[in-house]
Amino acid sequence: MPIPGLIDPVPVPRALPAGDDARVDLVGLSREAIRVAIEEAGLDARQAKLRAKQIWHQIYNRGVTEFASMSDIAKPQRAWFAERFTIGRPEVIEHLVSTDGTRKWLLRTPDGNDFEMVFIPDADRGTLCVSSQVGCTLNCRFCHTGTMRLVRNLTAGEIVGQVMLARDTLGEWPSQPEGRMLSNIVMMGMGEPLYNFDNVRDALKIVMDGDGLGLSRRRITLSTSGVVPMMAKAGEEIGINLAVSLHAVTKEVRDEIVPLNRKYGIEELLQACADYPGANNARRITFEYVMLKDKNDSDEDARELVRLIRKYKLPAKVNLIPFNPWPGAPYECSSDERVQRFSDIVFEAGISAPIRRPRGRDIMAACGQLKSASEKKSRAELDRLAEEKLATLSDA
Repeated sequence: MPIPGLIDPVPVPRALPAGDDARVDLVGLSREAIRVAIEEAGLDARQAKLRAKQIWHQIYNRGVTEFASMSDIAKPQRAWFAERFTIGRPEVIEHLVSTDGTRKWLLRTPDGNDFEMVFIPDADRGTLCVSSQVGCTLNCRFCHTGTMRLVRNLTAGEIVGQVMLARDTLGEWPSQPEGRMLSNIVMMGMGEPLYNFDNVRDALKIVMDGDGLGLSRRRITLSTSGVVPMMAKAGEEIGINLAVSLHAVTKEVRDEIVPLNRKYGIEELLQACADYPGANNARRITFEYVMLKDKNDSDEDARELVRLIRKYKLPAKVNLIPFNPWPGAPYECSSDERVQRFSDIVFEAGISAPIRRPRGRDIMAACGQLKSASEKKSRAELDRLAEEKLATLSDA
């Protein structure tokens, strides 16, 4: 069935099953939404406005998870709130720590679906890789997550809840602009963020709010496989850094490894990058490029990449990512020498092309490895699912 480009190309069930807890979860709600929820629960308008401001500060700035801990609200009223509202976090099913310090969490939604997030510490910063969907809409052939069926979009609360859970683990409450380990966020976890645009936008607005989680938009990057119609909207309404999963420079190869290219081709994608609001030399677009042996790693590929960046006059840098293997993967990683040669060619053209050091491979937390451990499929099932996704994209 043909589906317009602004709509998810795979049907997504939107209604969430009601849980046993009838209370309203305030995590993921804006100030105004919290005020409305409180007023609808029975407080008068003036009280609702005051309490919404206090609760916002307690939830998003101080990281409080129980109303009983909100000392600026009278005890009897704390009990009233606790009867009607909750302050949730994703349920942690498993928390793994790599030998290199990388952390991976397997999380579960209230309706029983699993997803993952990853924290990558460095000497001068720490980056949280956040998921936007349970499963994935797309089927990038090198990506383990792409072998999963899309279950549903994560809510704004489930997205911002990942950041809050990481803050809990790292002991980084209350929010403060300096000296924290969790300094950067990348929307590069499970799912295609631009196919869950509203929830991603609403969650990131809370993350960026100076009275909330207080993370600068300069420290947040959204990665897309190339959902062209939504890219300008992301720049205008969220205004964060853009990363594009390019991974190939010819139609034939990108059609194979990033099937969305069959709908939005390289030329169309790069023009959207050139038009991205706010892109300049200080806020360069990042092109993610997974190095696949004998597939996209030749000298000719490197030179074509340079030509395309110059053609569209893009303020860009290229992250070269050694392929991270997973069971049943149809590709191999390029040799260290080949990756270095590719990098040298791009660097010599005046374009930054660092090689990303793989992190968390031992716990399947590296780029392209995220996948709910609870889901296991045979190779035949994976191939069938891939064909179903490709057919949907071809029809769209």
